[in-house]
Amino acid sequence: MIVAIDGPAGVGKSSIAKEIARRAEMRYINSGNLYRGITLMVLREYPDGLPKDTETVIEIARSCDFHLENDHVLINGMDVSNELHTDYVDRWVAPLSAIIPIRLIVNERLRELALQQDAVVEGRDITTAVFPDAGIKIFLDASVETRAKRRYHQGTSTLTLSEITKRIRERDELDRSKAEGSMKIASDAYYLDTSYLTIDQVCEKVLDKIQKMVQ
Repeated sequence: MIVAIDGPAGVGKSSIAKEIARRAEMRYINSGNLYRGITLMVLREYPDGLPKDTETVIEIARSCDFHLENDHVLINGMDVSNELHTDYVDRWVAPLSAIIPIRLIVNERLRELALQQDAVVEGRDITTAVFPDAGIKIFLDASVETRAKRRYHQGTSTLTLSEITKRIRERDELDRSKAEGSMKIASDAYYLDTSYLTIDQVCEKVLDKIQKMVQ
């Protein structure tokens, strides 16, 4: 079974999907980590930012061998988990993820990873492009202000709250306007506004969906 979860940046998908996977004894797959991992590998070779030659970026993406071990992300045998959520990677991951061949590469990697066992997979286009036939589809949402405050209080960014809010608005616009894999709500997805819900409350609602599905 695939539980596909979509939603905008900062909505809490990672924390929620990870907890759902733990409680349901399923594999947790964060699609964003693959895009971030590729971005990181590109920036290691091009520290000033993404090269204009997209074919170079695509070749680097093709060379990335992903392996997931619990909360760790390994690329070509190297654990890069602690480097994925820096402001540096944040700045470049959105334009990289807008490159159509990159999206196709990541989608294929996600399908390969999910074939290994039942999985909870989260991202922006998981319910629409990657797993359109997923057994359960969820779209998590929250106001921009709520998402910015959540990201700010995570303590992983050196940006101010207003700067984070601005970046989230920009990321939303990019995610909605992508030529391939744009963020949208699948017609058969369960829409859930998490603005005033705790992680536990959201998990309970999703787990209830899973339980009804397997009965």
